[in-house]
Amino acid sequence: MNRRAFLKAIGSAALLPILPRRLSASTNFRRRRPSDATWPSQPAWKQLDDAVGGNLIPVNFPLSVFKTDPAGAAAKLLSENLKNPYYIGDQPGLTQTLGWVDAWATRPSVYAVATRNAHDIAEAVKFARENDLRLVVRGGGHSYQGTSNAPDSLLIWTRHMNDIVVHTGFVPQGCEHTQQPQPAVTLGAGTIGIQAYDAVTTKGGKYVQGGGCTTVGVAGLIQSGGFGSYSKHYGSAAGSLLEAEVVTADGQIRLANACTNPDLFWALKGGGGGSFGVVSKVTVRVHDLPEFFGTANFTIKAASDDAYRRLIREFVSFYRENLFNDHWGEQAHVNPDNTLVISMVSQGLDAGQAKKVWQPFLDWVARSPHEYSIQGRVVIGSIPARRWWDVQWWKEHWAELAFPNRDALTALFDYALVHLMRQPVFEFDHRPGAGPNNAWWKGDGGQVGWFIWGFESLWLPASLLENDAQQRLADAFFASSRYSGVELHFNKGLAGAPPDAIAGAKDTAMNPAVLTAFALAIVADGQRPAYPGIPGHEPSVAAGRKAAERVDRCMSQLRALVPDAGAYVSESNYFEKGWQQAYWGSNHPRLAEIKRKYDPDGLFFVHNGVGSEQWSADGFTKL
Repeated sequence: MNRRAFLKAIGSAALLPILPRRLSASTNFRRRRPSDATWPSQPAWKQLDDAVGGNLIPVNFPLSVFKTDPAGAAAKLLSENLKNPYYIGDQPGLTQTLGWVDAWATRPSVYAVATRNAHDIAEAVKFARENDLRLVVRGGGHSYQGTSNAPDSLLIWTRHMNDIVVHTGFVPQGCEHTQQPQPAVTLGAGTIGIQAYDAVTTKGGKYVQGGGCTTVGVAGLIQSGGFGSYSKHYGSAAGSLLEAEVVTADGQIRLANACTNPDLFWALKGGGGGSFGVVSKVTVRVHDLPEFFGTANFTIKAASDDAYRRLIREFVSFYRENLFNDHWGEQAHVNPDNTLVISMVSQGLDAGQAKKVWQPFLDWVARSPHEYSIQGRVVIGSIPARRWWDVQWWKEHWAELAFPNRDALTALFDYALVHLMRQPVFEFDHRPGAGPNNAWWKGDGGQVGWFIWGFESLWLPASLLENDAQQRLADAFFASSRYSGVELHFNKGLAGAPPDAIAGAKDTAMNPAVLTAFALAIVADGQRPAYPGIPGHEPSVAAGRKAAERVDRCMSQLRALVPDAGAYVSESNYFEKGWQQAYWGSNHPRLAEIKRKYDPDGLFFVHNGVGSEQWSADGFTKL
């Protein structure tokens, strides 16, 4: 239904009685669905639409075109658009992840409030509470576990709440006598990473802790704890939060900071998005920017299993001695094909300094040419940090590099990085009218419109890097790689970070295991694009189940080293066992208490969120 037809329908019933609030709770309380006689009447929806300034919209499901006209032009265009995270983000009926085998598949809400401010959010929250509706909150829509969608629900859609205000001296309300003014930025709940980086880094010459993926919503990132490529230096996103504006289950608009509602403030810093309230804006600390950001990219292939074992062991030792510090973040991949893929980033090092760090390891590889080979080029270099997310700068330099003058270019950049800059490290949104900065890292493209087969994460404690544990760790990496590839995300473990970054993360609700972890290990598999019931796009269920089994066997090799290690709530198994302990560790009891205080009736529900064990899996029925 389009908006004109929707308004006509709800307007024609304006004189009908508005559905009253349910007077008493029952022991078998169940939220209402459209098929129920007690679903809100059209006048009730009209009243909500008026209250939010005409921003209540029916939610369409774009994938339905694959059923209605699978060979048509619209279906062909949609197939291309499902590779574009900005298109998906602009559709209230889609999510960046389309589903998970044997777990969930994206389903649209019935209606959405396209919120503009906290008032709109408050009206939607009150309407959902008074009418016993399933409520969903979505900003960036990146949830792997489907927490930003639900059928038969009302969606609070914050996509367009992306106002940004930069402060030279910010003091949280109520903290005037306890905190000094500091540089900060206030971000609307719909702000995504590239928008924050453009305002703070490209234009402002400072750093803000957003996500590594440019299309991740900053508000959701903070509520899960949140990591960016340079978190090994700057800490978690939650650790930089100074203040949040949030609508709680009673419909009240509250400020939360260290001095006002400090318990709610703490819960919002890593306690999980969509559980404690609806955040309308956040104010976060901004940091000084180093002179350089850089990269180290290369792949080493081992000729045999024995050679691969030695390569892994050497890398573990090399990482401990040379990379286990706040200069280096991002990833190394240990793969079943006996390749070690380095895809890391640096901060505060020029090209010469970065190359000097890696040279001993590359020399070790070069001494055994019959056992190891470099696949492709070794790219190690740096660029001015202010240009890292400067989309227009990248576009301009790619144009210059079409017919490069090597001497002129090397006067400006390290030639290895010139080679990198010739490659399409960014993908762009080519839709008519798309924003000029609509870009995403090419390496993140595999997450767009994907259907997950299996996904698990595990924090690896820094104690495994001690001399007497390195061989066991290397052996576990090799054993894991026989089943699936293991991604080591060094920026998602804060061991090795500066004291202020550790202190900031310690004062959050995240599992304290993150403080002593040198990396987050991730094992995942999936396909894209896929969706159940659409011919030609059906998920491969049998292949997915086999892949999930491989993922589990792979991670079991690492769990044997750290049986009680935690997992990162935003990147973890939908079927996580003991998720309360895995996600929040010793912080969970306090989070549960805060949940009872601010949301005693459980209006806010997400899968494996605080308090969710009191509800059915779909969040509709109170247990």
